[in-house]
Amino acid sequence: MIKNYLTSAWRNIARHKFISFINIFGLTTGLTCCLLILAYIINELRYDKFNVNADRTYRVTRIFYSGPNVESLHLSSIAPPFGPLLQTAFPDIQKMTRVLPSGVTVLHYKDKLFNEKNAFFADENFFDVFSLNVLRGDRRTALNDPYNIMLTEEIAKKYFGDQDPINKTILLDNIKHEYKVTGIFKPFPSNSHMHPDILMSFNTLKDTAIYGEKQLETNFGNNSFYTYLLLPKGYNAEMISRQLSSFLDKYVHMQGMPPNLKTSQVTKLTMQKLTDIHLRSHLDDEIEENGSISRVYLFSVIALFILLIACINYMNLSTARSTLRAKEIGIRKVIGAQRKEIIRQFLSESVLVTWIAMVFALTLSGLLLPYINSLSGLDLTFSSLFKWKIISVILLLPFIIGLISGVYPAMFMSSFIPVKVLKGVLKVGAGSISFRKVLVVLQFAISIILIVATTIVFQQLRYIQQKSLGFNKDHIINMAYNGSLTKQFESFRQELLKNPAVKEIGRSSRIPSGRLLDDQNAQVMQAGTMAAIKIDLKYITADYGFIPTYGMQMVAGRNFSRDFITDTANYVINETAVQQLGWKNAQNAIGKDMSYGGVKGKVIGVVHDFHFESLHQKIIPLLFQLPAPKNGFYGNISVKIDGNHISSAIGTVENTWHKYLPNVPFDYTFLDEKFQKLYNSEQQQGSLFTIFSCLAIFIACLGLFGLSAFTISQRVKEIGVRKVLGASISQIVVELSKDFLKLVLIAAVFALPVAGLLMHNWLLDFASRINLSWWVFLMAGVIALIIAFVTISFQSIKAATANPVESLRSE
Repeated sequence: MIKNYLTSAWRNIARHKFISFINIFGLTTGLTCCLLILAYIINELRYDKFNVNADRTYRVTRIFYSGPNVESLHLSSIAPPFGPLLQTAFPDIQKMTRVLPSGVTVLHYKDKLFNEKNAFFADENFFDVFSLNVLRGDRRTALNDPYNIMLTEEIAKKYFGDQDPINKTILLDNIKHEYKVTGIFKPFPSNSHMHPDILMSFNTLKDTAIYGEKQLETNFGNNSFYTYLLLPKGYNAEMISRQLSSFLDKYVHMQGMPPNLKTSQVTKLTMQKLTDIHLRSHLDDEIEENGSISRVYLFSVIALFILLIACINYMNLSTARSTLRAKEIGIRKVIGAQRKEIIRQFLSESVLVTWIAMVFALTLSGLLLPYINSLSGLDLTFSSLFKWKIISVILLLPFIIGLISGVYPAMFMSSFIPVKVLKGVLKVGAGSISFRKVLVVLQFAISIILIVATTIVFQQLRYIQQKSLGFNKDHIINMAYNGSLTKQFESFRQELLKNPAVKEIGRSSRIPSGRLLDDQNAQVMQAGTMAAIKIDLKYITADYGFIPTYGMQMVAGRNFSRDFITDTANYVINETAVQQLGWKNAQNAIGKDMSYGGVKGKVIGVVHDFHFESLHQKIIPLLFQLPAPKNGFYGNISVKIDGNHISSAIGTVENTWHKYLPNVPFDYTFLDEKFQKLYNSEQQQGSLFTIFSCLAIFIACLGLFGLSAFTISQRVKEIGVRKVLGASISQIVVELSKDFLKLVLIAAVFALPVAGLLMHNWLLDFASRINLSWWVFLMAGVIALIIAFVTISFQSIKAATANPVESLRSE
């Protein structure tokens, strides 16, 4: 019986080639999009799940409060003493491991000298928590002893070539101490929230020249340590979470905190599942940029939209051509076929068409995936679709889609009355026509929403790229600051400025494009006494050249000056700080007494507000602090160069760098590239969004093309009569198109408010954002009308220009 159904289905597909092609092509395109999006979703949802103990591993995070329940900072890392204290306080914790990114680390072996950006200190428990594949060495002891180091295969080859790296030594240049290679490991897969290339023994940090054992035990202020807890199987993490406040009050008392204030009132610890980090964690100071669960939902909805549009095409075309198969159905019923058998026949056709489309879709997905990876910067793999849980769903998908697409046409066509069909008096009811119209409206409503969304996404991206940041980010190069330069920095600076292509040089603890995370206790003069402020005031250490290097504008007062040795106890603040501190204006702030980090001074300048962080964040109160010359607490050097002589300027900087720092590699980045990277995820999202939106619109047009072609073919005699009576080609085209265009207008009425609401919510993620313009929605409606008209007009013009004699002669 099933063989007969499939044979008949195949013959019907072959008999109606045009309609079958549109159905198969539309479903193939829709399924290909769905498979590509599925590969993306699988990749996102499987982050960190390669770790054997992922389901019972938690990261400890830390929240700071600037006032009662007013969260000012939520760090993904915590202070070093917390790890051992947590293990002491909660003996149920099986393992605790701490990880400290080392920043830019200078390593050299013989004549090879490199800046390494993915070096981490990790303790001996690291391999008990994370499933890292150790290729050489003993995972149980490789990180036990101080000055042990483990490398990936790629890093080992970079330093040692084809030599055996085990037990060879690498010099950590800024510490002048040799590290012994004790192991080689395979890098974490791409779907990991961190990717260390180098692991250094955590016990090395006990050396006072590096960090110091006492600091590890008592420093609750340096929150740079990523701390992970491994809990027993089936253990309820809430049992620990509920006790973290009392844990803080018992074990931690931070320096400078009033004795009557509990620690839990100013800071809080939270526990975060390892598998939630990538999609549900957007905390300050993440190891790497994370994804977003909302983006997963967004692309899931797009995939469903595309699939829905493809299914609608099938339903519309199947019901539209019902009159062509009316006699076939009548004969089947006369010779004894029951309605359920006819329904099975049509469902078999639908499933067969979907299976053919799925075979094509799988082939296309495999071919297109490298292109999608190249365009989006992702690392999606086709093999991820062939996990048994996933492939079982994919194999069921043709049956599900086939049944969804075919059930209405099957029910509709199986209801034909044989007597009327065979007498040729069958008329398709108004109900079926109305349902087809509803489906067309739904298709174009989805298409209009996607047009609006794509337009607004690109408007926002362009706005981000063009918006004035309050400083000039062009032609600024940044290098990591090296402490060895502190004593000779002025000579280094003067030598650089001898080249006219080098405009200015400045040092700072952080540079624009990073996050503002540093703050200390601040007080200002109120009613004759120094009182603690109620706002969160972040700070940057900066030297005399920082503000000029970035072209920031002073609103009032002055910048730090070498002519005033007392400036190390003075401050420059931004306009937002002036407003939130309650001072009347920038001029009024000059000369105000304040204390920051225990250092008393005065406000000497107010700088115009600028976007230090990405446009996702609001401009926050900010203070610049000039450190004492001997301290040199800087992390970066910024150099402003002449845009017309970039090569010359970089050459001068490099030569001067090697002169003063011969054992430190010269490595730089352009600031504008850093800002571009801030919006990589939005750029990727925009690119993928555009591709899939265009495909969804294309599928909708494909269905409209097939439906209009079929509908017009049923009106050839009407067209012939109209021509004979004197109707022009344009009149006929308008007459044939207007019914479809009305449906597009109705779709716009429903779609535009929905699109406006969705995009308003999307824009809320940006502190600086565009306004939704009415013309965007009007444009989307017009574009949809144009697309629909162009799609329909091809068939309309063809029918309108046909010889009416031929259409009227035919029966």
